[in-house]
Amino acid sequence: MPARFFAVFNITKRPLLAFFAIALMVFSIACRDGRPPNDVHSVADVPERIIGALAGTPSARLADELGTAREYGSGDELMFGLLSGYVECAVIESIVAGELVLRTQGVKVLSDTLVEYELRFAVPRENAELLDVVNSALLALEANGILRSIRDKYFSGRSYEYVPQTETGQLGGMLTLAVSSDSPPYSFIDSDGEYTGLDVEIARAVCDYLRVELRVVEEDVRELVTAVWFGRADFAAGWLPADIDEHVKVTEAYANTAYVIVVRR
Repeated sequence: MPARFFAVFNITKRPLLAFFAIALMVFSIACRDGRPPNDVHSVADVPERIIGALAGTPSARLADELGTAREYGSGDELMFGLLSGYVECAVIESIVAGELVLRTQGVKVLSDTLVEYELRFAVPRENAELLDVVNSALLALEANGILRSIRDKYFSGRSYEYVPQTETGQLGGMLTLAVSSDSPPYSFIDSDGEYTGLDVEIARAVCDYLRVELRVVEEDVRELVTAVWFGRADFAAGWLPADIDEHVKVTEAYANTAYVIVVRR
């Protein structure tokens, strides 16, 4: 046993002094690299905390519902805030969290998932035809492997370039998709100034299958359902509230996602 441990435990005749010496030693070990100690060890510890999240993403809404949200413009800024103790933990989409943890020393993902849900498109309640044809397109795209390839591109980092298929279309015309512009990997603007991401590429594949033009419009993540409800968009993809059936209908799922908690080690 190292000498410093003997030095502490030899103060047995002064229990109060021994207690403070041990506490100081543990705290010093926890903070020896400049990081404050972590006391968020499970999802149950998260509520009422100061929680970091990426600005404009569903995680920011989750953080705000759980405690005091502090939003950051990038993943690296969020990790700095966590390591520096400005936030006690961070809520991050699982794929993004995995990438950040790989390149950031001193952080980890908790084993229990905060929330997981299926990704679906929202369509107007009164447009049963659109709901049916989008579901038909998703079923066909799942069968021919296109949906799986797009998911693998964004979830697993596999190289894939979507190429439109040649099936006969059903609708004609144009469909307008509402998405958030800063919710990677689901929807964001690329270096060429174009909308892209998992949701956008799958919507594009659906429109190509139906032989209609896709138009993408930006909406705040909290206004996606409203955009469809009030007719600003034909369908929407992104964070869809639990009470969505009161306002719109949803398609079959095209992917699954999860949000996790990242903490200091």
